[in-house]
Amino acid sequence: MSELPGFDAYARQYLTEAREALADAYILDGLRRAIPLLLEARAARRHVFLLGNGGSSSTAAHFVTDLAKVASRGEGPKIRALGLTDNVPSVTAIANDVDYAHIFADQLKVYGGPGDVVIAISGSGNSPNVLEGVRVAQSLGMRSIGLTGIGGGKLKGMVDVPIVVPSNSMQHVEDVHVALLHLVTAYLRDAGPVSTG
Repeated sequence: MSELPGFDAYARQYLTEAREALADAYILDGLRRAIPLLLEARAARRHVFLLGNGGSSSTAAHFVTDLAKVASRGEGPKIRALGLTDNVPSVTAIANDVDYAHIFADQLKVYGGPGDVVIAISGSGNSPNVLEGVRVAQSLGMRSIGLTGIGGGKLKGMVDVPIVVPSNSMQHVEDVHVALLHLVTAYLRDAGPVSTG
């Protein structure tokens, strides 16, 4: 095992790697494709569902708050954001009575419909319950955005709009996901609502 550098050198390296991942052109292209889906969902009063495991679960819950509160300021339609990680009784009942892989899919079968959007967050892109949620969302006519990293995993090929952080470090992947969600929130807030008519 190599000797750990001093903290200052370690911090510089960590922040440089995170900055390089955040600046990747592929990420910007994904965001360009994701924004219209969210603007259309807001204008049409469709739901935007968020889901993820572990750290990605907290990122999903954070983004629900930002979309529903910050990005929905002012007059006009609001973003109807819902976190499928937040209904703990439903999550535990489905995990116990059906299977943990269905905790998001079974909720989407109840609440989701055509024109809704699902934002699936998985650092590895291989979380079975996230993949099953996306599969069901697509069968219901929903659009899908995937935030992932570490090569994108299976999620990259399943969603309409993949946004893959070019890093094999879960810390950098999660850092960048939060920064991107704040960027999206700020843009939607400043763009304001758009009319469907």
